[in-house]
Amino acid sequence: MTPSNLDRRTFIQAVATGAGAVGIGKIASGQETASGEGSWIQPKSTILFQGDSITDAGRQRDSASVPNKQPGLGNGYAWMAASQLLVAHSDDQLKIFNRGISGNKVFQLANRWDADCLQIKPDVLSILIGVNDIWHRRNGKYDGTIATYRKDYDALLARTVDKLPNVKLVVCEPFLLECGVIDESWWPEFNPFREASREIAEKFGARFVAFQDMFNEAVQYAPPEYWARDGVHPSPYGAQLMAGEWIRVVNGSDADFSARSR
Repeated sequence: MTPSNLDRRTFIQAVATGAGAVGIGKIASGQETASGEGSWIQPKSTILFQGDSITDAGRQRDSASVPNKQPGLGNGYAWMAASQLLVAHSDDQLKIFNRGISGNKVFQLANRWDADCLQIKPDVLSILIGVNDIWHRRNGKYDGTIATYRKDYDALLARTVDKLPNVKLVVCEPFLLECGVIDESWWPEFNPFREASREIAEKFGARFVAFQDMFNEAVQYAPPEYWARDGVHPSPYGAQLMAGEWIRVVNGSDADFSARSR
């Protein structure tokens, strides 16, 4: 898909109205969006969002044990996705949790995995992790490498499927936008983290949410600062775009951003 296929107004409308990226490709062609064919969201599903500050998004820890409540789900894409799911599946008794923690890297997920994942026993587990693994290395607070990321992530998912053999995994691509603290010097080091997340998703049969590909398309219609002022943490518009794309992937829709960008 190119800008000639989808003008800026249509793109922004899709985000602002809550459609997000769920139907962008089909909005342009006049077709309906995916209606749930192949969806992983089933009645009585427990859904868990995991990750770092992008997932955390200011959630209140003292509300974390109560599913489906905005304070415990934060103000970011996890809450926006959850709210859309809870409308679309109002009779399905979904339970949606957020356990993202700002600053986390993969090994820190592993350190709290028993309490913050395995005990919750999610039917659908979504993980977005990776930007701190490079950011904290660049600022001298972490000495992990891409090899560390691969090894730790692989071990975390292997441990997860061993304890929860029926869990459905959603691996989200870490992303950057070139604005704020991010400049072109980040890409040579960051791109291998993106590729590693995709390879890990394929290995474990996870659905892959290509957030970087999505934002690469988004900046054709609005500048990077519109979607993430500091280049890392999404604006409300960026978070809504992420929520829509996440739902589209989990619903099993085809013609994704990743495929269109290749």
